[in-house]
Amino acid sequence: MTSTDLPVFPGEREARCPFDPPTEYTRWREEEGLRRVNWNGHTVWAVSRYEDIKTAMAHPAISADVLGVLQGRKKQEGPGAPETFPRMDDPEHARLRRMLTKDFTVKRVNLMRPDIEAMAGEFIDAMVAKGRPGDLVQDYALPVPSMVISLLLGVPYTDHEFFQTITGKLMNMYTPPEERARASREFFGYMLELVARKEKEPGDDLMSRVIREHVQTGELRRETAAMNGVILLNAGHETTANMIALGTVALLENPDLAAVLRDADDPNVIANAVEELLRYLTIVHSLVARIATQDVEIGGTLVKAGEGLIMNLPAGNWDPAFTADPETLDLGRPARGHLAFGYGVHQCLGQTLARAELQIALPTLLRRLPDLRLAVPIEDVRFRNDMSIYGVHSLPVTW
Repeated sequence: MTSTDLPVFPGEREARCPFDPPTEYTRWREEEGLRRVNWNGHTVWAVSRYEDIKTAMAHPAISADVLGVLQGRKKQEGPGAPETFPRMDDPEHARLRRMLTKDFTVKRVNLMRPDIEAMAGEFIDAMVAKGRPGDLVQDYALPVPSMVISLLLGVPYTDHEFFQTITGKLMNMYTPPEERARASREFFGYMLELVARKEKEPGDDLMSRVIREHVQTGELRRETAAMNGVILLNAGHETTANMIALGTVALLENPDLAAVLRDADDPNVIANAVEELLRYLTIVHSLVARIATQDVEIGGTLVKAGEGLIMNLPAGNWDPAFTADPETLDLGRPARGHLAFGYGVHQCLGQTLARAELQIALPTLLRRLPDLRLAVPIEDVRFRNDMSIYGVHSLPVTW
């Protein structure tokens, strides 16, 4: 059986149920073993049960180093070749990751909260000033995290159209390989120029700190600093933007739940509601790939050395073995432990910042615009089945 004979992963979500994982994922969970699928033209194992995903992501024989094997750009070798920490295994993964973590601690993120609140308010003001209808993606969901990550990294926000366009090409599952490679080179070149500027004119930002503490000491190559800057800038706005937009759609389709978040004055209630939205929507539906370095059994299936796996996070988060009645959006359920940020040592570095942005952006929007509603039928909303990160391409709203 070739990859073209296999079901394509990720599957499309049904138009009438845009928040639900594809229906076949339920069958894959219930069947014994893992399921072979076609992921980006590769035959890989889809891991769809909650406990199997945790096992695979923590197993020492399952590697994150998939560049050039399962993922687009080829892994570069030799002196000066950039290293990408999400696609490395420990101990090198941990060494690079530690250079970045201090900018994403709870203490650091809490200091940013007033600024995030101010940004959210300003973008809502600007959207209202433009008049109805607005596009919540372009007017609010995308600019809030784009500005936050720009300020954190030291990237000029005036360049946001450039990096948002490049990210769109990289996240589109149907971008031709040569165009994807060209976009990657352009993004890397942009960040390499930023590194050079920060060496001459450092600021109070992550890139300047990494250059001062690790590049100028010889511990880190400029190319690696630039490549990991690309990763942080890319993931730092794309994922949160889609959670804000898709979360808004889900809440507008459930007015009673929107009221809970809008009227809540307990930060714990808001935080838990965000966790449930992260679980329920699970927008990272295609990116978490792994490869076996030796024969290993996962979920009752023998995965042979050299075979690939894709973590089916939406299916895992809707696994009844993880939480009861998973198909219901229940903002009161204890949703911690979900897999929306991955699991194990490769859990999302920026999850604390993402949580803060969502805890601020969603209630602020609902409070400032209590009559917010879709300006088109939900059937006319363009959902991102074609992208590695699920969400909506645009979201016409009125108030």
